[in-house]
Amino acid sequence: MAFSPKIWIVLVALGGYIFISRLRTWHRLRHIPGPPLVGFSKAWLLRKALGGRFHLDTAEVCEKYGSLARLGPNELVTSDPNILRRMAAVRSPYRKSEWYDGLRFEPEYDSMISERNEERHLELRAKCAVGYSGKENDYLEQSIDDNIGKLIHLLDTKYLSTSKEFKPVDMARVLHYLVLDIISDIAFGSAFGSLEADEDVSSYIETMDTMLPLIILLGTWPALAKIFFWKGLRRFMPKDTDSFGMGKLMGIGKKVVGERFGPDKKVKRDMLGSFLAHGLTQREAQTETLLQIIAGADTSATAMRATLLYLTTNPAVQSKLLAELNSTSISSPITDAESRRLPYLQAVIKEGLRIFPPVTGFMSKTVPTGGDTLNGVFVPAGTTIGWSPFALMRSEKIWGRDARVFRPERWLEATGEERSRMDGLVEMCFGYGRYQCLGKNIALLELGKVFVELLRNFEFQLVDPLTPWKNFNAGLFLQSDLWFRVTRRVPSF
Repeated sequence: MAFSPKIWIVLVALGGYIFISRLRTWHRLRHIPGPPLVGFSKAWLLRKALGGRFHLDTAEVCEKYGSLARLGPNELVTSDPNILRRMAAVRSPYRKSEWYDGLRFEPEYDSMISERNEERHLELRAKCAVGYSGKENDYLEQSIDDNIGKLIHLLDTKYLSTSKEFKPVDMARVLHYLVLDIISDIAFGSAFGSLEADEDVSSYIETMDTMLPLIILLGTWPALAKIFFWKGLRRFMPKDTDSFGMGKLMGIGKKVVGERFGPDKKVKRDMLGSFLAHGLTQREAQTETLLQIIAGADTSATAMRATLLYLTTNPAVQSKLLAELNSTSISSPITDAESRRLPYLQAVIKEGLRIFPPVTGFMSKTVPTGGDTLNGVFVPAGTTIGWSPFALMRSEKIWGRDARVFRPERWLEATGEERSRMDGLVEMCFGYGRYQCLGKNIALLELGKVFVELLRNFEFQLVDPLTPWKNFNAGLFLQSDLWFRVTRRVPSF
């Protein structure tokens, strides 16, 4: 079919406009290196974000092109800790980018993590900070101990193998049950009961397997997020009356929070009780409760799985940890204070977080008005800069030639200023400055206990060392099939 001359003029003009627009976009950040053609479209960024190994793809970019590299028309990535601190400092002029719009778990409401208004974000942090610290939870440590005890009981009664019987256990799944029960128990005083049932009673795992790839897509493509959360489409969005998926989790949060209001309200000294005591409204509490579950469960579960995998595949490390535990008088279960006094245990925890940081979302910030000069490179205003935690935590320039080796001894060999520097770097797994994760202390408390209790009770043998697990990255990690043969350890500490 032949086009008329007018249509040809329109098509040529449109093509010329698109070409010039793309050329201008490329030109704006042309001085910052990156993979071929990333300055002209988001194709590379979208493909990698949905490919399941974004944590490694961005690390490879930083390794090849430098600690400040280009990933898209307006997107940069960095593995430079100084740039990350500059962007997240308390008085930094940088602001959250549109990437955070994709982290909105409910169509009409922002949680602390998705809120882009800085005043509102800081207000929510202030209301929640004491609750996350555990200072107003009389049973924080006891709740963690009780739920780890349920994990030990589950393994002991259902998954112990013998010379005559093989009962493999997917530790990826049961560790997820553990953290779900812990966070629900300390958040609103009642565990989901996944460990006792040995199943995902809240449907959380199935929900996040579906939702996380969508969340990372919306963050990478903010224009799609605007469409997705458009008011006209909200009747198709998850609702708290749903019997499955995100809606079911919203319903759980609404029910739990609702019990704290009205004439017959429950009053408890747990995290939710602290939130309300410090001014969180009922609607705010519903949203933050949902965030507690999502942020507190997946990250801790990943840290536990990865560290357990590295421990069980490094016999020398496991032997040193067992020797430290055997040579020290510790309680059963170990207390938080005791675990923090064990240098090798703490080195194992830090090394686990370093070698496999559990949060890999892009977390991009927007360069402020007037632009900024970073390491001698001018970056125009409006540019977004995300981070690559795997590039940072596995950088040979920062950690030495053996940066990709799981070696807890590096924490004991460092002294003084060097150790403080390393501690500061690994803490960036939890964010920095005004964006640091409020649940950091709870996560460290869990990690300080779980490996001791698992190793004092059991010996773990990977079923398939060549393919130890299924691991898909979607900002957080979707992990499964971490199969172990578990046998009883002769008690010695």
